[in-house]
Amino acid sequence: MVMYNHPRHCHRPPDAAKRCRVAVTIPATDLSKPVSQIMLRLRFHQQTLAVCLMVAVLAHSAGAKSAQDAQKRLSSLTTALGPAPVNLGTAGDFAILAKSGISTVPDSVITGDVGVSPISQDAMTGFSLTSYPEGTFTTSTQVTGKLYAANDIAPTPVKMTTAVGDMEIAYTDAAGRVNPDHVEYNSGALGGTTLSPGLYKFGTDVGFSTDCTISGSSRDTWIFQIAGDMSIAANKRITLAGGALASNIVWVVAGKTTHGAGSHFEGIILGATSADFLTQSSMNGRVLVQTAVTLQQTTVTSPCTA
Repeated sequence: MVMYNHPRHCHRPPDAAKRCRVAVTIPATDLSKPVSQIMLRLRFHQQTLAVCLMVAVLAHSAGAKSAQDAQKRLSSLTTALGPAPVNLGTAGDFAILAKSGISTVPDSVITGDVGVSPISQDAMTGFSLTSYPEGTFTTSTQVTGKLYAANDIAPTPVKMTTAVGDMEIAYTDAAGRVNPDHVEYNSGALGGTTLSPGLYKFGTDVGFSTDCTISGSSRDTWIFQIAGDMSIAANKRITLAGGALASNIVWVVAGKTTHGAGSHFEGIILGATSADFLTQSSMNGRVLVQTAVTLQQTTVTSPCTA
């Protein structure tokens, strides 16, 4: 056993200095190895100690209430994994944005703004819209937010044209990313998998026949490039782990997306065509598509950011 102290890191009274002493056990079999290898093992433990000390210092200086709080503060300083984030522009102001219409079978529950363009307000059906006196937007009991359409009073038409343009730019950006980390991962059958940060590329359909986990930190990112359709089966779920955020997960889908009854989805959908949500399906994220969105007692919640 080798004992060593780190007095420079011991920000405690002298009588507590012994608490900064670390014991490193070196197996007897290692003692016959060259000194350089033994020192390498010691340096490894020093690095581990340094991380632990950083957590302790962060906890003390920032007033963290627990080791878990300190670890979260430390993780915020680490390098993010995954591709560069996709800039949604003003399309990121919407929970649902579509070009040719949005329909709902009541009651859906939408947290965030809803918009259509270049189609008119008539393409938003099932919402029982209530006009705002100035005519720049409408409201609905199914939406915690505002509903916008291309034929609302100015400046809404410009707002909507810009948002749809930003959606199309974001789609082109995400679909055009190169040098994927994974190609045809698990042949597109993502049910039962745990997906780490990275750029994923699929030449065909992607499906979730069972539950799936997306695991990473709050700073990590994911982009899934899907040339075909994407679907999640009834009552199946995508779950986030390790602090991963739906706002950092982008599904860029050339085909349609279908969400089975009672299913739950996470992330930003950038779709070239439609998105269909069956009865009591739910989603934490955004639905940004270039044709239509259909909802059936669906819950869509705009995602939190880091």
